[in-house]
Amino acid sequence: MPLNLQKNLPAIELLKKEHIFVMDSLRAATQDIRPLRVVVLNLMPLKVTTETDLVRLLSNTPLQVEMDLMKIKGHTPKNTPIEHMRAFYKDFDQMKDEYYDGMIVTGAPVEQMPFEEVTYWEEIVEIFDWARTHVTSTLYICWAAQAGLYHFYHIPKYDLPAKMFGVFRHTIREPFVPIFRGFDDEFYVPHSRHTEVRREDILKVPELTLLSESEESGVYMVMARGGREFFITGHSEYSPYTLNDEYIRDLNKGLPITVPKNYYRNNDPAQGPVVRWRGHANLLFTNWLNYYVYQATPFRCEDIQHLGDLYEGKNG
Repeated sequence: MPLNLQKNLPAIELLKKEHIFVMDSLRAATQDIRPLRVVVLNLMPLKVTTETDLVRLLSNTPLQVEMDLMKIKGHTPKNTPIEHMRAFYKDFDQMKDEYYDGMIVTGAPVEQMPFEEVTYWEEIVEIFDWARTHVTSTLYICWAAQAGLYHFYHIPKYDLPAKMFGVFRHTIREPFVPIFRGFDDEFYVPHSRHTEVRREDILKVPELTLLSESEESGVYMVMARGGREFFITGHSEYSPYTLNDEYIRDLNKGLPITVPKNYYRNNDPAQGPVVRWRGHANLLFTNWLNYYVYQATPFRCEDIQHLGDLYEGKNG
């Protein structure tokens, strides 16, 4: 089944060129199917690129999904037209009475700042807390993963001596967890970050389960609350040329950047990338939707309000 999107969202036309079927909300309204409701808090600077990357993966499932886009009220993006933001995004204040089956919180270009110095930190914390009572399962990606682990479990982040940049081999610590259904013993994930969380800090917290890591890039995936929260430090959602675009961008800015590891054919930018992560990226998002969003009964959208009341201690 397709992903239901707002009419005229740029991702629709971009993905049609890849022969990926998505459906605008007007056409979806004619079908008698209750779609899964997924909200995306998009903190990445290039909004359309991130929207397209996520839609590509969310649409690769037999489930019908309806996606809403959330933005931070106190932050105006510099790299996305204001018309796009007004047409397709809503402030959290407009959405906080809604309930969702799933939520995705993206990375943000603020990772080298202390969390409390991020201008929208207070709103982020409010949204994170809201997700626990209004969302069945949440994926926190890259900076959002670090922020969520810090806010909920007091896990610190650490500066890296150089940017973790490239495509790295990962292994699975908990192979029978459904999020890994169909995964190989080893799989690849793109990373692009200046900071990290460390396994020894994760392992000290009994509420956290370290699911996957890499000898070179460290912690990759952490689970909490039985799969109601996943913290993912890499960018499985990246398209084939995203790392290339970041590399060229940093070169043009004169920033200290090396060629992304394990990415270009023969380590030569002129030969283009070798895509090693796409199959497992599709499995990751499909498994999340199927086992933690759709099949997580009674954790369905219409039941979350009651569960939220229980979490807050309102019903004993």
